[in-house]
Amino acid sequence: MVEWLLAPIDAGRAHLVDGALAWHGRFMVAAWGLLLPLGVLVARFFKVLPWQDWPRETDNRLWWHAHLWLQYSGGILMLAGLSTLMVGHGWHGIAHPHALLGYLVLALGAVQFAAGWLRGSKGGPTAAILRGDHYDMTSRRRIFEYLHKSLGYIALLLACAAILSGLWLANAPRWMWLVILGWWALLGTMFVILQRQGRAIDTYQAIWGPDLDHPGNLARPIGWSVRRLPLTNPPENQG
Repeated sequence: MVEWLLAPIDAGRAHLVDGALAWHGRFMVAAWGLLLPLGVLVARFFKVLPWQDWPRETDNRLWWHAHLWLQYSGGILMLAGLSTLMVGHGWHGIAHPHALLGYLVLALGAVQFAAGWLRGSKGGPTAAILRGDHYDMTSRRRIFEYLHKSLGYIALLLACAAILSGLWLANAPRWMWLVILGWWALLGTMFVILQRQGRAIDTYQAIWGPDLDHPGNLARPIGWSVRRLPLTNPPENQG
């Protein structure tokens, strides 16, 4: 069994990868196969925690800090993977389908980080200034959310294809395929379970609740299959 697991996926080819390519693969798999998908999962399903008394208790920051840590860590590993490739091999082989996929994923990743930095202000009743791009759901904020959410999922799907093509190109041993595919299967199962539990809650309501006084609640929610509570009046205005 051990011998079978250690054998390359294609018995007709040798598994020969130099040090630079090996580290490139490790960094990229850790970034796009592990950390960045976890960051997406956290952002989608943990804006409201299971023990949180929502919507009475709002604006849980744990998901935000976890999302930032995972995405920035993934971004650093992504740059490390690119650096090891450039140092060891330069731009050689850029026309290869794996390379084209990889650079497209890197470009989408760069757009994601740029969009996050340019997303605008937050605002809201707990902020120093009430008005803000997020609280008012300005055009700037809405463009950011459409880009960030749609391009994020596209980047992850393309990253999966890039990782699999890289494994095939390197003729990786069977155990690597099993570990990576098993991990993705686990993430996919968690995604389905959490989605069915109604854990994909609208970001705006997760932060400020469903009260009519919050202007963003009058705008259409952004994102597919997102849970949103019916609009209510603030408790102090209810008879």
